[in-house]
Amino acid sequence: MQWKNRNLRALADIVCGNVDHFPYRSSSYITEFFEDCDLEYAHDGSTRWAWTAARLEEVLAMPHSRPSVPPDAFVRIIRRVLDKGEAEEGDEDRSKALAALNIVLAREGWEAFYDEHGTGQLRHIATNTVAEVANPHRPLTPQELQRKELLTAYLDKCAEDELIEEVLLPLFRQLGFHRVTAVGHKDKSLEYGKDVWMKFTLPTLHVLYFGIQAKKGKLDSAGMSKGGSNNIGEILNQVTMMLGHEIFDPEVNRRVLVDHAFIVAGGEITKQAKNWLGERLDATKRSQVMFMDREDILNLFIVTNLPLPKGALPPSPAADDSDEIPF
Repeated sequence: MQWKNRNLRALADIVCGNVDHFPYRSSSYITEFFEDCDLEYAHDGSTRWAWTAARLEEVLAMPHSRPSVPPDAFVRIIRRVLDKGEAEEGDEDRSKALAALNIVLAREGWEAFYDEHGTGQLRHIATNTVAEVANPHRPLTPQELQRKELLTAYLDKCAEDELIEEVLLPLFRQLGFHRVTAVGHKDKSLEYGKDVWMKFTLPTLHVLYFGIQAKKGKLDSAGMSKGGSNNIGEILNQVTMMLGHEIFDPEVNRRVLVDHAFIVAGGEITKQAKNWLGERLDATKRSQVMFMDREDILNLFIVTNLPLPKGALPPSPAADDSDEIPF
């Protein structure tokens, strides 16, 4: 990832504190800044901005997963620059600092913002995706646990179409998939085993196509499904149809096959169900199938900091009904 020299110099001036709304850093504090970002850089006494610009160029040259995601070290630098503990007088909320930083970032196609926890984040403007996907297996904060409880209650009551439209589509878009298209349930003859299709561009610029078969409740392998459950046998034909039927991609004006199939459930997918499906798919198709159950959806949705669906939000206090007659 290469930046123009003038933008490297401008960002270096921000790190060094040579511009308004950012704390001035002498040689030792520049070294400390990079140490806080887990980078072993020690200032050598040369011109501060020039040395810092060279280090930033090295960071941007580090490996990264795809064009819309910068190296992790660069994300740490942006977060350190936006640390609210370094607010200057007259800019207590750091809104002026954020605006100044975004002038530089926008020239390279990026935008910084504060999330609901006050942590600096970096967004790729063209794809509107957050630069760093949080680890869905990390411990959740108390605020995130509250949001998870609200989303869990929503998944208990939402319809299958709501699961797709309000939860899965925003989630996969946030995760970097594009052309995320819901087939819908109005015309089942055009669904061909999939509820959603989408594509993902690899760092090599090769494109993979994905289909999603979504079910609201639990997926099991019982001989007769109970209320709120779906039998994995129902999924087998749909997955086979999904992998064997072409989809039309208007961006390249041709028909393509789905490379991988996601089986997504708003409830649990039992181990027996996964094993049953795997035994009945040949080796090729088995490697094309991936599973996502409720816990996967919840954790990914929460750690990527997506806004909750309207139906998951608690009622406003002003909307509460009073027992007293209003006259």
